[in-house]
Amino acid sequence: MNRTMNKQRCAWAGADALYQRYHDIEWGVPLHDDQRLFEFLILEGAQAGLSWITILRKRENYRAAFDDFDAMRIAAYDANKIESLLQNAGIVRNRLKVQAAVINAQKFLEVQAEFGSFDAFIWRFVDGKTKQNKWRNLAEIPASTSESDAMSKELKRRGFKFVGSTICYAHMQATGMVNDHTTDCFRHKELK
Repeated sequence: MNRTMNKQRCAWAGADALYQRYHDIEWGVPLHDDQRLFEFLILEGAQAGLSWITILRKRENYRAAFDDFDAMRIAAYDANKIESLLQNAGIVRNRLKVQAAVINAQKFLEVQAEFGSFDAFIWRFVDGKTKQNKWRNLAEIPASTSESDAMSKELKRRGFKFVGSTICYAHMQATGMVNDHTTDCFRHKELK
């Protein structure tokens, strides 16, 4: 029996098993691995205008199509590779989003070279530690914050694409830069 089956979750996790597993295991857990941070950056950008569950269901296809989010490989994708990705029904076949993944890989490598790691760069927006929020319900959770505004502005300045403030805040939530589990959710206390 799933140990979390009867526990109170954030309302957005719903009844979908994939969503619940993502909520229970990954969402909001502080992440400091550059490759995984890059994965979330690309997936959050791919999600723009779509639901996260759509991207979550395509995640394994993305990992296969995008060389397991190896930024060095993706940065070298050429026009032929981009065209082949646009034929892949397992991912979101949006030319701008696919091209953005290549550009973002190039910019990601530049940030790594400058800061030693993407982790060192991105966590600066929350002073290196998870911001502990105390939202009682989904309605209280903002779509963006001053921190995500600053992150978005800096990423855009550096040439990243699909990094608006809302996307940046979703990235912050997913990677544990903020604890946005609602206070009635069992994960809120576990991640405190």
